[in-house]
Amino acid sequence: MALLAVADALARVLKGVAPLSSETVGLLEAQNRVLADSVAAKLTQPPFDSSAMDGYAVRASDVAKTPAAIAVIGESQAGRRHDGTLGPGQAVRIFTGAPLPQGADAVVIQEDTERAGDRVTVRETAQPGANVRTAGGDFRQGETLLNPGRVLDAGAITLAAAAGHAELSVRRRPRVAILATGDELVEPGGAPGPDQIVSCNSYGLAALVARAGAAAQLLGIARDTREELEAKISAASGADILVTIGGASVGDRDLVRPALEASGMTLDFWKVAIRPGKPMLFGRMAATRVLGLPGNPVSCLVAARVFLVPMICSLLGRADVGTRETTALLTHNLGTNGPRQHYLRAKLDWDAGGCARVTALTTQDSAFVAALAAADVLIVRAPNAPAAHAGDLVRVLPFDL
Repeated sequence: MALLAVADALARVLKGVAPLSSETVGLLEAQNRVLADSVAAKLTQPPFDSSAMDGYAVRASDVAKTPAAIAVIGESQAGRRHDGTLGPGQAVRIFTGAPLPQGADAVVIQEDTERAGDRVTVRETAQPGANVRTAGGDFRQGETLLNPGRVLDAGAITLAAAAGHAELSVRRRPRVAILATGDELVEPGGAPGPDQIVSCNSYGLAALVARAGAAAQLLGIARDTREELEAKISAASGADILVTIGGASVGDRDLVRPALEASGMTLDFWKVAIRPGKPMLFGRMAATRVLGLPGNPVSCLVAARVFLVPMICSLLGRADVGTRETTALLTHNLGTNGPRQHYLRAKLDWDAGGCARVTALTTQDSAFVAALAAADVLIVRAPNAPAAHAGDLVRVLPFDL
């Protein structure tokens, strides 16, 4: 099977992917979840005209000329309003957030006044509406405040709570089963044999999956036998996505593809014109989408960022987020690119003028994880791209969403 262009492979990975069903959760469980339904205000905020400052509620006409001596007839506190109506030449002591008394149309701040007994001298004029938060100035009952696809961060949850919602409808988290393969692997914390290495990819993928908004299920390590591979694959039943790591190349010991096909997977494509990450596959196994990633850590995480993260985002109703690129100014020269789309691990920063700059890391080996951990973006170079020079704008794919 010929190498498939990245754009074509991604289109096939995302074909038919629709947002998952919704569930209702409390506000404390809603953080970092993806909103499934729009949120409309159940009430008006502020519910009444209120003071934005500590001071005195007045009629602006009474303080059009200053100094103005005015009688203080009461007090309005947050949660306990002044019930009377303000008449000419009268003021009410008021505190931040307290309801504005009837008859008042402005608040003069405490620093611009001098109190003596039941009279206050106002030294600065105030226009109508000064230091007043008008009813509905934030939002009104029935107004749509949040739209589906919004990640519920602190600001969104605060807004939903202020609008009267104790629960929210969110997308179900996609379930992503992750299976590492290979006799050469041991779990982190274990003692590798003389020819073994630590299995790190599963944990990096789990972190990437969680960051994208899905729930990871680690299936452990499958040894290089068809029986163990098929047994581990069966444990992924019910997952939205099964990710296998390693064993998807053409060697005699690369048994993942045959085991997947024996388990019911229909292969869609195998091998993509991507660097790093060429030896990968995609297929479907009943309702589960299957993504076979390379065993080299950098290849694995880069391919997951390019293909797995957009799939998760689409399942969450955030279809454009996972593939969204930006641009940055290159800080150094790059040579011509080869026939595969190249994702260079890189660091992003900003110059004194606020322009984004990007620098490719010196080490680009697909097995070296220290450089991967230092990167926060990927420079995207199209197949056969000409040489790029310092100061050129280049495409950048962020690791973080």
